[in-house]
Amino acid sequence: MLKGFKQFVLRGNVVDLAVGIVIGAGFSGIVNSFVKDFVTPFLGIFIKSSDFSSLYFKINGSRFLVGDFINSLISFILIAVIVYFFVVIPMNALISRMSYEPPADPTTKKCPECLSEIPKAAKRCAFCGQSLGNTQ
Repeated sequence: MLKGFKQFVLRGNVVDLAVGIVIGAGFSGIVNSFVKDFVTPFLGIFIKSSDFSSLYFKINGSRFLVGDFINSLISFILIAVIVYFFVVIPMNALISRMSYEPPADPTTKKCPECLSEIPKAAKRCAFCGQSLGNTQ
């Protein structure tokens, strides 16, 4: 039982996923800090508020934390942009370079008389009427 669990945990995909989650959580913390410490004060300049994240409005005594939501939205957008430009685009480029497809077999041939394109299995040229015999 433990041997199967050990084999499952040490499988490449599980370890890669775990590393990705840990690094993603750390990266998320960095981006959240960047938004809270740099972006929020910068946006606060334009809305005349020193702490943009504390913006809210009340309806029937309920507080809606608009500033906090906007901070989270900015953090998400920054993470998505960084992942797209630094992970997705390079991986797509690498995959397209790695995948090589040999060219397909030609389905046509040239007539030796008039040099027009004719089907490969043709025995007579449709353009000049030249008998092609068994040339392929």
